[in-house]
Amino acid sequence: MSTTFRNYIDGVFADASDGRTLDVVDPSTGEVYATSPLSGQADVDAAMAAAAAAFPAWRDTTPSARQLALLKIADAMEERADELVAAESRDTGKPLHLTRSEELAPAIDQVRFFAGAARLLEGRSAGEYMDGMTSIIRREPVGVCAQVAPWNYPMMMAVWKFAPALAAGNTVVLKPSDTTPASTVLIAEIIGQILPKGVFNVICGDRDTGRAMVEHPTPAMASITGSVRAGIQVAESAAKDVKRVHLELGGKAPAVIFEDADLEKAVEDLVVGGFFNAGQDCTAATRVLVHESVHDEFVTALAKAAADTKTGQPDDEDVLYGPLNNANQLKQVSGFIDRLPDHAKIEAGGHQVGEKGYFYAPTVVSGLQQDDEIIQNEVFGPVMTVQSFSDEAQAVAYANGVDYALASSVWTKDHARAMRMSKNLDFGCVWINTHMALVAEMPHGGFKKSGYGKDLSAYGFEDYTRIKHVMTSL
Repeated sequence: MSTTFRNYIDGVFADASDGRTLDVVDPSTGEVYATSPLSGQADVDAAMAAAAAAFPAWRDTTPSARQLALLKIADAMEERADELVAAESRDTGKPLHLTRSEELAPAIDQVRFFAGAARLLEGRSAGEYMDGMTSIIRREPVGVCAQVAPWNYPMMMAVWKFAPALAAGNTVVLKPSDTTPASTVLIAEIIGQILPKGVFNVICGDRDTGRAMVEHPTPAMASITGSVRAGIQVAESAAKDVKRVHLELGGKAPAVIFEDADLEKAVEDLVVGGFFNAGQDCTAATRVLVHESVHDEFVTALAKAAADTKTGQPDDEDVLYGPLNNANQLKQVSGFIDRLPDHAKIEAGGHQVGEKGYFYAPTVVSGLQQDDEIIQNEVFGPVMTVQSFSDEAQAVAYANGVDYALASSVWTKDHARAMRMSKNLDFGCVWINTHMALVAEMPHGGFKKSGYGKDLSAYGFEDYTRIKHVMTSL
């Protein structure tokens, strides 16, 4: 029996006003299992009106009240963990056990972090900076936030959007990806039992729905996690009425392996860092740069580890990752492999797995050059490339020589070299002897075409606030 998802606007679940729908496909089978609303301008107008109407009262709640509400949301998500995991896995094909431990648990922790952050806004102290005048700094919510989440981590990215926005006193209109609405709609049901109507709204739809949200005159801020193309379009659209924009876009993370690195640990960690979530992660270890003296040894070990890595159905506890999210993504990943230059060598994988669903084998490609397409462009699949470098300067040049600048890692036992590399690598995050570890207290965000603004941490919280100077005559 098919499932029907609905929008959540002003405290009420409803279909799109014109009745249009989208099919939702289970990527582990390739079969339609549900429908969701294809929201149009009328739905966007209704959601924005609800958020705008709810804003004054939510803005004026005390930080302690907002904290308590977020803590209740986190507790309710924990109580309904089985439902959330099942919904997320059905939309994405992700392994159930990893979705619970590696995604739901951190997401709940992140809600609790922002609950605490609600009460810890800091600013410069009031004082007299001009004779006879006292200056005060107020930090305020920005208003209604239009937020667009991606399909690679729909549940967690929804949290990264709504939790800091709500904690700061904003109201939200959130759109999940058209391929992954399930967990976000369920979160709306959970939040609807806790927050006043209109504070949190969810509308489902496609790119045109997201475009209508960003172009709408009501939001003070547009936040998107998605492709560079989508981010550029959002920035261009938001510029017309000078909206704030928060962009977390693509990545092409290098992992730089020096000759003194613990190769066994590097291989073990990077297999997870490169293939977790089928490589559909902006921080995935997609480009491995290895010192020439250990290059062949490392490639052999990495290829073997990749060949031993399993992909499969969500209920298989032996698999590291499930299918790619959709048919278009499978086509994109396959295309990169099909177009490999003659000098490239497929060391492992390089093919689809099975006849049903969108599964792709763990893939390692060596022999590549810096200007090759697969080095320069984001694959967003379970594909790792390997290049050789001769010295530190070349490693930095290769690592920085792409348009993306979100995350990177350095593998060495030389502390001074690790510090030099962390200074010279042009990425928003540099991990040393690890890859892909995230905590709520530390910021996540990049440079260059990876976007701007920070998720998580106090920095991410402050992105959803504005600063006002108040000066009074004594």
